[in-house]
Amino acid sequence: MREIIYDAAVSLDGFIAGPGGDASAFPGEGDHIAPYFDRLAGYGTVIMGRHTYEYGYGFGLEPGARAYPHMDHHIFSTTLSLPDEADVTIVRSDWRSHLDKLRAGDGAPVYLCGGGQFAGWVLQQGLIDRLILKLAPLTLGAGVPLFAGGQLTTQWQRRSVTHYASGVTLLEFTR
Repeated sequence: MREIIYDAAVSLDGFIAGPGGDASAFPGEGDHIAPYFDRLAGYGTVIMGRHTYEYGYGFGLEPGARAYPHMDHHIFSTTLSLPDEADVTIVRSDWRSHLDKLRAGDGAPVYLCGGGQFAGWVLQQGLIDRLILKLAPLTLGAGVPLFAGGQLTTQWQRRSVTHYASGVTLLEFTR
């Protein structure tokens, strides 16, 4: 069974982006960046919601293209429109069943990219196996929360803590 790993940058006050989805306050340079790219290389599939996928458009991602070329993409949305020749899968219904099939397959772990509403839903389904949080030394005050939607108490066990000179602390938890 493949793990679903939520690997996200988060502010001290629990936001993965500021108002309007602005993530520019997060440190984009430093000794925490190379380990992130190393982790990305180890994922085989990426799952995300529409807002996270469309966020890539601001960085040159073409609609229908893969944000991470080596990963199989599954975008969970009832409203996203993409060209017929899209290189990503849009999941419009039966989200739980689709995630169960992804988890049951063989291969590298599944990367839960982005967050907010979709990550909150995946958490409520009990499908996040591991959290990898890049805790940035900043507060945003408002924006996109790490988990949005209904409240669900989930117990996590700390697996590791890594402190970087950049000020970022990497926290890893398992369910």
